[in-house]
Amino acid sequence: MLPLSVALQQETNPKSCCSHPRKQETMKSLTSESLEDHLLSKVHSRCQWVSKVVEEVQKIVHHLTTEISNQDIRFQAIPYGDFYNEHIKVLAPTQFLVTVPMKGLAGYREVREQRWRYYNLQGVRFSCPLRDPEGLQQWLEVEQFVKSLWQWHEADVNIEGDIVPAKLLQVFQKLVENAIITCHLSGKVSMLANRCAVSVAMETSLCQVELQLTPAVEITGVWPKRARWPACLKRWPSPEKVQCVKSFGFTLLACSSYHWQLSFHRAEKVLLQQLDEDGGCRRECLWALRQMTEDVWCPKKQPVLTVQHLQTVLLWTCEKYPDAKDWQNFNRAFQRLVRKLHKCVSQHFLKHYFVRTSNLLQNVSISELDAVAQRLTCFLKNPHISLP
Repeated sequence: MLPLSVALQQETNPKSCCSHPRKQETMKSLTSESLEDHLLSKVHSRCQWVSKVVEEVQKIVHHLTTEISNQDIRFQAIPYGDFYNEHIKVLAPTQFLVTVPMKGLAGYREVREQRWRYYNLQGVRFSCPLRDPEGLQQWLEVEQFVKSLWQWHEADVNIEGDIVPAKLLQVFQKLVENAIITCHLSGKVSMLANRCAVSVAMETSLCQVELQLTPAVEITGVWPKRARWPACLKRWPSPEKVQCVKSFGFTLLACSSYHWQLSFHRAEKVLLQQLDEDGGCRRECLWALRQMTEDVWCPKKQPVLTVQHLQTVLLWTCEKYPDAKDWQNFNRAFQRLVRKLHKCVSQHFLKHYFVRTSNLLQNVSISELDAVAQRLTCFLKNPHISLP
């Protein structure tokens, strides 16, 4: 089993009771003194559970990606180890995002000249151009890299010089299907149909989890122009921390038809790891916020709010309240976070922390957001949590 400290880093939204039938819960009001103790005790118990699930997921992912890499040099195997694995992220109690790094693309450069695209996924020419990328999306051309393997120029993934996510996902899905058979994992891992991404269901000793396997191009030492961060005259984070965060670059995920999606999981990880150098309770507040979201406000198997939303709420709140004194009292700091979350959910609007033109709640069901907002309202009026 992974050490508890590693599990707290690996975990983003685990739930220790997902393998058991839902029990009738009783509501119990908590005093401010007991709120912190109760929430953090639940967080630690759940981390024991998630560490075991992550360990099993890592082993399977290592076997599958090693076989995939043997079959296609463009895909890199994900190593197995006892420490934090940056390629595996827990989005929700039974949902994992697994980013599979791409190989053979080095020396990334931003595109200077824009051009129209008139093709479809079959390479047929259109009279009207494709929609331009918005928010967290962008095109990706082979020529943007100083060095590239010849395989990236092949028609199985390339159209008119663009590396097209949908075509790459077609190649990747066949490799995953073959790897499941070759690794003799058919009884443990199965492909999930009717998904926009390459997803598999995996049986663990505790419960069934869903893995979204996503090809990823990792770009270090470069910060994208559309991520205009930080805003001027901000006291948090410090200029030195900003430079450190930007040095980790960003990642491009293949999870749509034509456009690649920007991800900043390494930059976010650096910010979150070093949040409490002043002795504050920011990370504890985030863990507690996740616990309440899973157990009370958004308890579904596929929740409307994921760890990405909650981390973003925390980062915005840290920027608004940069002083150490604002993070010394857990109960006040936690309820401040809940109020920020309530405001975002009620307005159906949560700006991405780095790309501020992007709304992370844009494609989320409004009716589900309203239901979560109502639960948050009830909590703020009379703080309490569900006890099993």
